[in-house]
Amino acid sequence: MAVLIKGGRVIDPGRLDEVKDILIDGDRIAAIVDPAKAATLAMDSVEVVAAQGLIVTPGLIDVHVHLRQPGHEYKETIASGCRAAAAGGFTAVAAMPNTVPVNDNAQITGFILEKAGQAVGARVYPVAAISRGSAGQALCEYGELKAAGAVAVSDDGRPVTNALLMRRAMEYARGFDLPVISHSEDLDLAAGGAMNEGPTATRLGLAGIPNAAEFVMVARDIALCELTGARVHIAHVSTRQSVEAIRRAKDQGLALTAETAPHYFTLTDQDVALYNTNAKMNPPLRSARDREAIRQALADGTIDIIATDHAPHSVLEKDVAFEDAANGIVGLETAVGLCLELVNDGVLTLAGLVEKLAINPARLIGREPGLRVGAPADLTLIDPLRRHTVKADAFVSLSRNTPFAGRTLPGRAVLTMVGGRIVYRLG
Repeated sequence: MAVLIKGGRVIDPGRLDEVKDILIDGDRIAAIVDPAKAATLAMDSVEVVAAQGLIVTPGLIDVHVHLRQPGHEYKETIASGCRAAAAGGFTAVAAMPNTVPVNDNAQITGFILEKAGQAVGARVYPVAAISRGSAGQALCEYGELKAAGAVAVSDDGRPVTNALLMRRAMEYARGFDLPVISHSEDLDLAAGGAMNEGPTATRLGLAGIPNAAEFVMVARDIALCELTGARVHIAHVSTRQSVEAIRRAKDQGLALTAETAPHYFTLTDQDVALYNTNAKMNPPLRSARDREAIRQALADGTIDIIATDHAPHSVLEKDVAFEDAANGIVGLETAVGLCLELVNDGVLTLAGLVEKLAINPARLIGREPGLRVGAPADLTLIDPLRRHTVKADAFVSLSRNTPFAGRTLPGRAVLTMVGGRIVYRLG
């Protein structure tokens, strides 16, 4: 049956920002027309989706997600992660390789895609490891991995500490037009740290991680990006020094992109108060000054993408002493609401937000962005006025580790369509 999405404000940055009707036939967009002309469309049988008052966008894509399968299915599975993504408005996710075993060969990549094909929800684009076992010793076979379906390479969760190996990785990846996603962390500077280095860490008696632990590796990988000409993407940017370095690199025309996550533009290290392990992540929550730098970088385009770094953990990893708790939070089901706060605060326009959540992520993983006749029918419908309070127990994800429980958000995704199929509808 065809689907007619009727009367929504369609935002496709640089192309369209108008009230339109969108006809979906099968898995493709068949027409985008003015509502007054919808009666001229050839439709034998059609389901009408009333979208008045809603924002209709190209499908949102999260380029930084941990699906935990294979290896840690008690935290998340590919099936549950795909459902959680759809519930958050995401039509696709890029799955990081730090599974058990690591996604460093075509067999694991194929397994991930097979499980994703059986799931109902978001599409999955595997990110393969830079090095075998993400051990930082020997490079993986990038040609084999790309042929199997990998869209990028990263040792996310672990930095590539050997600068020569990272150079070779960039040179090798460039030959296959694969972006290299950098987990920028100096392990020596970060060693023993549990949260951001600063007054809050001192008051709580916790060892700190300085901004320099991120910045020095960002600077190194910018230098290697310039040296190799490779496409380099800096993951989970959290510090003002990193922002400044990325801004300078972009001014020089380097093939560099960057992302941040909602927790870095909404929270600070003060949210670790009372040793809240759901506010423990890597890189850690930083100072208010760093948060402001991240927001400014989103506003001026220095940071291209908002990704969640969705990192599910069970109570086994979180209900422990702060120093011993695992890093990371779930983020797929809270991201849109947190991002709409940026719009309400005047940091981003709605079109700017769609660029960060849909257009730029598609470009990073080599997918044609935007809404066009004949394109796959991947769409997200957002109600920017649907206020709701975050209830962790209601998450579709298998895990509940969020610092945002109880926070009231200004809006949310209400419908997610993947390949012409409605995979999530609120209520």
